[in-house]
Amino acid sequence: MCDIEQVENDRLEVKLLLEAIYLKYGYDFRKYASAHTKRRLEHRRTLEGLPNMAAMQHLLIHDESFFNRLLLDLSINVTEMFRDPWFYKKVREFVVPYLQTYPFAKVWHAGCSAGQEVYSMGIVLREEGMKERVQMYATDFNELILAKAKDGIYPMNLVREYTANYQQAGGSSSFSDYYTADYDNVVMKRFLKEQVLFSSHNLVTDGVFGEMNAIFCRNVLIYFNRDLQNRVLNLFYESLCPGGFLCLGSKENIKFSDVAHKFEVVAEREKIYRKKRM
Repeated sequence: MCDIEQVENDRLEVKLLLEAIYLKYGYDFRKYASAHTKRRLEHRRTLEGLPNMAAMQHLLIHDESFFNRLLLDLSINVTEMFRDPWFYKKVREFVVPYLQTYPFAKVWHAGCSAGQEVYSMGIVLREEGMKERVQMYATDFNELILAKAKDGIYPMNLVREYTANYQQAGGSSSFSDYYTADYDNVVMKRFLKEQVLFSSHNLVTDGVFGEMNAIFCRNVLIYFNRDLQNRVLNLFYESLCPGGFLCLGSKENIKFSDVAHKFEVVAEREKIYRKKRM
């Protein structure tokens, strides 16, 4: 078999596997970036000791527990508390003052993963005197990851890194004020969860999510192909109230998207945008 034919067969096997996931379980990964998806599938195939994608397809159709393991691989769960501290400095500078103009505001963390950035924003809002005036919505399509976010339990060995990030992000207190130690883990304080509603939402298939004053979706779009990126950015545009802020990840931008002309750039490096008032 020539190399070109093998590549085409591999592509077809991945396509059929993703189609099977969609038809059997309703999760749609068909417009995720192909290179990322193939890497995650191969990772799971190797761990399971399966000979090929066809064997994976048979197993996921007949064994839901295998699909649940595969779902964790396909979920995007790479994050940390106060990731990119310079980003949070700009949030304090631009986004928070805007939220302070409202008696009550709504903030959506889309694709919240295990919740670290949700709690990071909760700390910022508390330190800026906004905790009781902002309702945060934290969503993800993966129920297992969403449960972890709601629990707010993180490994103790990450606390040093989280503390350094917090300090560099302009934290005005001690990071230890926001968690309790529990053996090898830390548990985020209950008061950080009081204004957070954790719920299931799939950016690929679900619709507009309320009328938000700010949306955070950081380092999720990089895993989508161009068509899906446009769909999601349009979803964010429709979910934002006029003048609302869209905050993306450091490797993402809206420059070549369908909605680029509908936003103004607030902070280029930090990828913070604002919906234009038409």
